[in-house]
Amino acid sequence: MGRLRVLFVSEAVTLAQVVRLAVLARGLPRDRYEVHFAASHFDPMIFGAVDAGPALQRWPILSLAARTVERRVRGGRRLYGPRILRRYLAEDLRLIDAVKPDVIVGDLRLSLAVAAPLRGVPHASLINAYWSPHAVRSAWPMPDHPIVSLLGSRLAAQYFPRALPFVFDHFAAPVNRLRETHGLPRIGTLPEVLCAGDMTLHPDPEALVPTVGAPAHHRHIGPVFWSPTMSKPAWWDKLDPGRPTAYVTLGSSGRTEVVPHALTALAGLGFQTLLSTAGRPLPARLPAHTWAAPYLPGNECAERADVVISNGGSTTSYQALAAGRPVVGIASNLDQYLAMDVISRAGAGVLCRGGEASVTGIAAAVARTMDDPAIPAAALRVAQAFVAKSPEDTSADRFERSLEALLMPPPARPWHSQQATA
Repeated sequence: MGRLRVLFVSEAVTLAQVVRLAVLARGLPRDRYEVHFAASHFDPMIFGAVDAGPALQRWPILSLAARTVERRVRGGRRLYGPRILRRYLAEDLRLIDAVKPDVIVGDLRLSLAVAAPLRGVPHASLINAYWSPHAVRSAWPMPDHPIVSLLGSRLAAQYFPRALPFVFDHFAAPVNRLRETHGLPRIGTLPEVLCAGDMTLHPDPEALVPTVGAPAHHRHIGPVFWSPTMSKPAWWDKLDPGRPTAYVTLGSSGRTEVVPHALTALAGLGFQTLLSTAGRPLPARLPAHTWAAPYLPGNECAERADVVISNGGSTTSYQALAAGRPVVGIASNLDQYLAMDVISRAGAGVLCRGGEASVTGIAAAVARTMDDPAIPAAALRVAQAFVAKSPEDTSADRFERSLEALLMPPPARPWHSQQATA
């Protein structure tokens, strides 16, 4: 048999969607897999490392602009309406016809829930387990939304549980309508839509984000880490080993306006701070003992830090927890609140609401992580969940085994997509 042809399709809503698929693509042995990658753009910071090995064939595709995504998220609007999903579907079908993959792996590319079954190609969806309808949770956290600024978080929280089912139906409706148009059954509400696929892969430690009653084709493959391959900045060796250290990055989707608040809070607490802007502009002014760069090696920054301040999302937060460092998450969107809900319940971090973050509030959260010994201790305990049980049980190994299971004949995988004719 020849090599299996795998098509990775990433929606570039945030940097996380692209980098974790890129890491998984890089890890596939090229003697067994022919790897294709579709994305709206190919940042050299990410794909220079991916292409350092055997060739990865690139396919440019349409994706919403980052500014459009940010504007819609802040406005509490759904990202994808019927028109953009129809355009996505047409592009996905052309892509599948050109590549002719044996299997497709997607990250937040919701149109694949229509395109893959229309072409009869097995489809794996990568999504954090805290989105699963089978995730263990007491309640859904309330994200930042314009209604919160109008009513205040306490009053808005009273109405949020009643509104949530309607919100989830509204966000899922364009995907369900597009499937029905092409003779496919409805999937369900938003969590079901996000987890839709012949295989659902969770890039989380199962011990940290457990699920109950999930079907067999929902699998935890473990965290997928990425850190830019780069030389350390000239100031790296100038850091004061006797001063407490914080690593700050709000990634590509955090609220940039709270970065100065965080830096001021940390300076007031006597920290030296390592700031990565994830490619965004550097602040015009930096407090004393603050060191900044567009990108930094996140894993090494987390190991060097006493506390990590992030947007609360899984990418940086998991990097911090893997190093046994507590997290202060300044969350805004629901994904970030879900990740911080998991981390807070584990006792390994403190949540700050992004829409209400202030110098005083951030300073109080950081001080709490340093003054309460239970929080750093919990972070060290959680770090054990990120350690592979054996050399053959890494996220890359679990991912490859999942692909092998996905490529079994349909009778052996009763979860296969219901197909229809385009």
